[in-house]
Amino acid sequence: MNAPAPVIAFAGSHIDRADQVRNDPAALKALMTWRARLLRMNGLDPVLTPEGTLDWGSLADAALDSELVFLGLDGDRGCFAEVRASYPLAGPQAGPGSWSALSALEAGELASYGGARSLVAWHSRHRFCAVCGSPTGLAKGGWQRTCSSGTCGAEHFPRVDPVTIMLVEHEGRILLGRQPRFPEGRFSALAGFLEPGETIEEAVAREVFEEAGVRVRDVTYVASQPWPFPSSLMIGCHAFADDPAITIDKTELDDARWFSREDIVDALEAVARGEMGRAFGAPPKTAIAHILLRWWVERG
Repeated sequence: MNAPAPVIAFAGSHIDRADQVRNDPAALKALMTWRARLLRMNGLDPVLTPEGTLDWGSLADAALDSELVFLGLDGDRGCFAEVRASYPLAGPQAGPGSWSALSALEAGELASYGGARSLVAWHSRHRFCAVCGSPTGLAKGGWQRTCSSGTCGAEHFPRVDPVTIMLVEHEGRILLGRQPRFPEGRFSALAGFLEPGETIEEAVAREVFEEAGVRVRDVTYVASQPWPFPSSLMIGCHAFADDPAITIDKTELDDARWFSREDIVDALEAVARGEMGRAFGAPPKTAIAHILLRWWVERG
């Protein structure tokens, strides 16, 4: 397979994050002019133009009681997203509009939307202090919320949840699993959240053993992907197993199997045609699991 490496979905925003502006109230205020851009969103889903691009309005489109989150700079124009006073109608997980955006938006725009979605979702769920329960207010252009209590004043910052996702190899085959929510026949890389006190390597080993009963070694990093549903960082890894015996945790997986290089090549070629492979259905091109499988095949 000699196809160019796929673009990582939700990475590569064209917006300059401009961290130096976040801490400068005067600079932020100066950007809030008629030239500023406001990302239109329906709850947490993007609003698209008829041409299939992100729909940007002006700050005049924001509700009077909304908070404005500074996304960064587009040239010399400020880019903002709106945090409405009421919670978004959509939950933090992906809705139909978010899934549609994956196929409609150019890579840089998809990344801009993904970052905005994660930030707005976080604000909508952190209106009250986790320490004392008092209301919180937006600070640093939306990259912080501060407790309003004079006796508390705790500072809260947007969170990103790290997730390991890994290819496990044994004698030229790769271990893949399927969760109950997957479409029929779809298999993907095993994955799981890092826990407090763990390294990435330890999390890979623990998750693979918990889900499939396989011990792994020689964990290496391959690639990462922001995943804004609601706000994760997928950390793609590769590891080796010495014993291929599988013991499936049925609370986590419906099935787990070893697939040959031929199986994986066929599945990747099939998904490019919108079809299922002979042995299994590969993850979509927008998923880092697809990128990991392609990486493994192309490295030979």
